[in-house]
Amino acid sequence: MSSQLITHMEKFVNLSPEDRFALVNYFKSIAYKKKELLLSSEDVCRSTYFVIKGCLRMYFITEKGVEQTMQFALENWWISDYMAFTNQQRTEFYIQAVEATEVLVIDYHSLELLYQQVPVTERYFRLVYQKMAAAAQQRAKYFQDFSKEEIYNHFNKRFPEFIQRVPQYLIASYLGFTPEYLSEIRKKNLS
Repeated sequence: MSSQLITHMEKFVNLSPEDRFALVNYFKSIAYKKKELLLSSEDVCRSTYFVIKGCLRMYFITEKGVEQTMQFALENWWISDYMAFTNQQRTEFYIQAVEATEVLVIDYHSLELLYQQVPVTERYFRLVYQKMAAAAQQRAKYFQDFSKEEIYNHFNKRFPEFIQRVPQYLIASYLGFTPEYLSEIRKKNLS
């Protein structure tokens, strides 16, 4: 069990020493190689993932066969198909390691038991999910209000670590651009 998760949790809730000790029993550490899939479309989404080191992305494949990135997760971020996870049903998404990645994994049933044994974790996850929902709302608003160039500039300013670590074609996929269009915007910003 990583102290990184404990530190992250304590930004939201107070954990007693007993709570910290109990957490160890619920999470499993797993390492994934670059481009390895954690979850595939049509799998039942049984787990949620906390990134210790590395970067993950969640995407789906459009009817035209194009990968559309929906979300990234760097260190200290959670990622899952939350609808499929909550309902323990098949997902329409893929989760893939963008780079070699280490995660802490908790499955649905273990999470339900954790809520019972360490009730403060339910508050932690509620607060994390609220932040995620707010971020998704902001993203939707930006996509309605901003031009494509403004979307890229905002993303670049807000998340410069992504620009440094994530391949440009994946950033283009996330922003709804072609890689060529993203390249044009970047060149324009450099001049």
